[in-house]
Amino acid sequence: MSNAMINTVTIDKADIPNGGMKSYKQDDDSIILITRDDNEFSAFDGKCPHAGADLGEGMRCGDRVICPWHHGSFDSRDGTLLEPVAMRGLTQYELTDEGDSLTINTAAKMDKRVENDKLTDTHTIIVGGGGAGFMTANQLRHTGYGGKITIISKDDKAPYNRPLLSKAFLAGKMDEKYLMLGGAEWASKNNIDLRLKQTVSEVLPNECTIVVTNENGDSEQQTADFLVVATGAEPKIPPFKGADLDGVYTLRSMDDAKAIKGATDNKNVVIVGTGFIGMEAASALAQVGETKSITVVARGARVMANIVSETVSNALVKLHEEKGIKFAFGAGVDQINGDGKVSGVTLSDGSSIDADVVILGTGVAPRTELLNEVNDPDGVQVDDHLQLRDGVYALGDIAKATNQMGRMRIEHWRVALQHGIVTAAAILNEDNVNSLEERIPFFWTAQYGNSLRYSGHAATPDHNILFGSPDTLDYIEYYFDDEGENTRASAASSLGRDKELIAFSELLRRGHAPTRAQINAGFDIIEQAKVLSR
Repeated sequence: MSNAMINTVTIDKADIPNGGMKSYKQDDDSIILITRDDNEFSAFDGKCPHAGADLGEGMRCGDRVICPWHHGSFDSRDGTLLEPVAMRGLTQYELTDEGDSLTINTAAKMDKRVENDKLTDTHTIIVGGGGAGFMTANQLRHTGYGGKITIISKDDKAPYNRPLLSKAFLAGKMDEKYLMLGGAEWASKNNIDLRLKQTVSEVLPNECTIVVTNENGDSEQQTADFLVVATGAEPKIPPFKGADLDGVYTLRSMDDAKAIKGATDNKNVVIVGTGFIGMEAASALAQVGETKSITVVARGARVMANIVSETVSNALVKLHEEKGIKFAFGAGVDQINGDGKVSGVTLSDGSSIDADVVILGTGVAPRTELLNEVNDPDGVQVDDHLQLRDGVYALGDIAKATNQMGRMRIEHWRVALQHGIVTAAAILNEDNVNSLEERIPFFWTAQYGNSLRYSGHAATPDHNILFGSPDTLDYIEYYFDDEGENTRASAASSLGRDKELIAFSELLRRGHAPTRAQINAGFDIIEQAKVLSR
C-alpha cells in the first residue's frame, strides 16, 4: 500500500481475501476498510461510528461486517447499519479499479442522503427521550420519513447516552457534550420538535392520543397518526429505613451522576448492589481516586450472580479488590443511619459500615403506569413490530417483546436501539429491516478499562462451560438452560475473546448455536460461523 497523494490510497487487490475484508491504518490515525466479493470491492471508513473500533479486527460473516467491541453490524456492500449499538451506517468512499490495484479517494464520500418524502402529511409523537425514542426518530428521518416528529421528555436535556454515565462520565473520562446522542444540534438538524420538561399524564391508545402537562401545570391533549411510548425505567428504592436521607443516591440520569461526582470527594461510599450499576459505579469512583473508601454490599455471595459463573464472579471481585474496593457479602442492608444526612449503614447481620454517601444499585422497574389499563406491569405485551394497537407502539425497557430468544422484557441499551429501528421500519411499512425475531440481545459492562461482553440470554449462569482464565481477563463462557449434552448454548460472556463471541452471536442469531457436546468436542466456533455465512 502507498499514498499517491494526501487523500488517495492505492491498495493491492490480492491483499483482500474473497468474501472477506481488511483494514488499513493511515498515518493520520484514520482507517480504511475494504470488503471483497469476487471482483466487487467496497471501501469504507474503517472506524466503527459508535466508539471507533477498528472494524478489520472484527469479523465478516456473509454480508455482515461486525464490530469487535460492541457488535454493531453493517452491510458489507454499502455500509448500511444492520445492528446497533452504532446509530448510523459506515461512510463509504469512492474507489477506482486499476486492474491489479484499487485507488480509494477518502475525500470523495458517497452521498447516501435520502429524500424525506414518505408519509409527509402524518405526525409521529414519541413519549420518552431515551435510547428507544431517540433511535425511532433518528431512523425515521434517515430512512425517508417526511412527516412531523415530536419527542416529549420529562428530562431537561436532549437525548443522551445513559450507559456511559456509570462507565465513562462518572469516572471523569468523558465530557457531557460527548454523551449527547447525535450531537448537540441533533433535533434541529433533523427537524424534530423536542419538547423537554414536559410530562405525559395520560395515554389513550385506542385514540392514539396523549395528555401532556408542562412545568407550569398546563395540560393539553394531542393526537397523532403514530404514537410511540418509550418511557423507560426508574430505579427501585428498597423500603428500608433511611432511604430518603440526604446522601442517598441512585444512578439513572446525568443529574444523578453529577450529584454523585460532587458528593464523594474524601467520603466513605457504600454501594448497595452488585449488578452493572453497582460494579461500574465502584470502578468509576475508584478510577477517579478521590473517595476515602468504597464498600460494596451484597445480599448474596458473589457479584453479577445472575449473569456469570462463580469463577468469573470471583475474578471480578479480585479485580476490584486490587483497586481498593471492599466487599460485604452475605448481608443485605437493614437500614441507612443518620439524622437528616447519612452517617452509616447497618446490615442484616448486625454489623455496620461508616458511610457519608450511599449509592443504590438495586435494579430498575419499567415505567408502565401509563399503559397499566391494557397491560401487565411486568411489561407491555406487543407484537413482532412493537405494536400495541394500530399505530401505537411500546418499546424499550417497558416492552415485553419477542426476539430470537423468546418473549421477554430486557433492560439493555442495544435492545432499546433495536426496538427503535424495528419501530421506524414498521411505521414506514418497510420490509427490508430484520424483525425482532431475527435479533439477539447483547450488552457489555466496562470496569477499569476492561469490557466484559455478553450475548444472548440465559436464565442462569450455573449450567456453563468455561474456557480460558477469568483471573487474567481472558476467557469465554457458554451458558445452557440445563445439563443436557444436546442442549444448545443460549448465551455467552467473554473478556478478551472478541472474535469467538462474535462467532457465537452469529450462530445464535441464525439458530445454530452449538450444543454442549459440540463445545466439549472442540467445536471451531469461528470457522463454523464463517461457513454458515458463505
